[in-house]
Amino acid sequence: MAEESWNEARLIPTSGINGSDEAERRATSALLAVMGAVKEFGRALVQPLGAPAGALLTYIEVPFEVAEKKVYPDGLLRVSRGQKTWTALVEVKTGTNDLQRDQLETYLEIARAQSYQCLITISNEIPPAPGAHPTVVDKRLLRKVELHHWSWSQVLHAAVMQKEHRGVADPDQAWILGELIRYLEHPRSGALEFDDMGSAWVGVREAVSAGTLRRSDKGLADTTAKFEALLRFTSLRLGRSLGIEVTPALSRREQNEPALRAQQLADSLVASGTLQGGIRVPGAIAPLSVEVDLRSGRVTCSVEVEAPREGRQLTRVNWLLRQLKHAPDDVRVEAASARSRGPGAVGLLSTVRAGPRPGSRDRRTFRISRTTAMGTKRGRGRGAFIDSVISAVEDFYGDVVQHLKSWSAAPPRLREAVEELPTRSALDSNALSSQDGADEVEDDADERGGEVPTSDVVVS
Repeated sequence: MAEESWNEARLIPTSGINGSDEAERRATSALLAVMGAVKEFGRALVQPLGAPAGALLTYIEVPFEVAEKKVYPDGLLRVSRGQKTWTALVEVKTGTNDLQRDQLETYLEIARAQSYQCLITISNEIPPAPGAHPTVVDKRLLRKVELHHWSWSQVLHAAVMQKEHRGVADPDQAWILGELIRYLEHPRSGALEFDDMGSAWVGVREAVSAGTLRRSDKGLADTTAKFEALLRFTSLRLGRSLGIEVTPALSRREQNEPALRAQQLADSLVASGTLQGGIRVPGAIAPLSVEVDLRSGRVTCSVEVEAPREGRQLTRVNWLLRQLKHAPDDVRVEAASARSRGPGAVGLLSTVRAGPRPGSRDRRTFRISRTTAMGTKRGRGRGAFIDSVISAVEDFYGDVVQHLKSWSAAPPRLREAVEELPTRSALDSNALSSQDGADEVEDDADERGGEVPTSDVVVS
């Protein structure tokens, strides 16, 4: 038998998983064991929740007695440092299983009675923003116990970030973390990626196309929540590739009032058939905006760029063109001018490259965008809505956003010294003046303004 067909031994095998219960127990045990064994990984997960630095102890199916009945949370985490002890209960769901409110409230009561700090839930449900929880519980139970949620996508993101970008000091521990990543990425593990827009997606999409969607429709809230989860999942995927923390672009008010953001999305979908959001990449020139038009079936990604504040208009256009030299021709460029109320001049990049005609208006900002076809299916794969949005965002970032840099003014330069001409009499006017060489300095500054030798561009 050829060696290429041999199955390599794995630390955490996926073989033998016979159902959701088995997948849940194996995923819980594997994750908590690796969190305890790879200290950098465990610390990266629990430190943001308030755990002190120290050895992380992990347990599964710890029994507690509630009303003369035994209950078994899926796991327990404990960190001790000096006189301080931090303890968290863990509840895990895999596959399509959702968290149950009554179960979470029971565990919150146990945590409060035991003076534990928090309850951590793990499932394939993705909240719309960091810090939000997908399950609504009685807020009175959260007065002394915190409730946190990790999606499996978030756990996988943290594992990849630690191994591939931040690093693990011990090579054996790095291999163990790699085995966890390999396990979580396997389809049978139950740690699924975001793969479904929900049962209401098709009905809402068809109602938008027909113009019959109303604010009172039952599926509207679920669809907008799924869109927010999709933006969160897309941010995690992009961040995993870049090695940084990429997050949805939300205002402070939207972060503090999730209901406001949900209302805005619902109103927009009913009024115009569109869903809007943004993704913030640290170090990028600006947030990447995403707009989905369900009526036309298009996905538009865009970014706003401030134009240089000095130089001629042709210089400002060419400054942008140099940064977009590798961008596709179907990228759209729109220029907004000072004191202009209407829409700005717009053209495809292929046309702008053919010859800029800058005009006399004072260019202040450029909006760069690209529109692609939207998938319609609720799941994943060819023709799916989820994949069309993910591809649009990743392609636009790779082709456009990652190449853009903010303009910065060049430091002023001293004039070169002008040779003093000899004087031949008291009436001679050849004495050195501050105006000597002024014309040459102005011409040289204009040449350094960034203009490239192209014909005039159509952004008038």
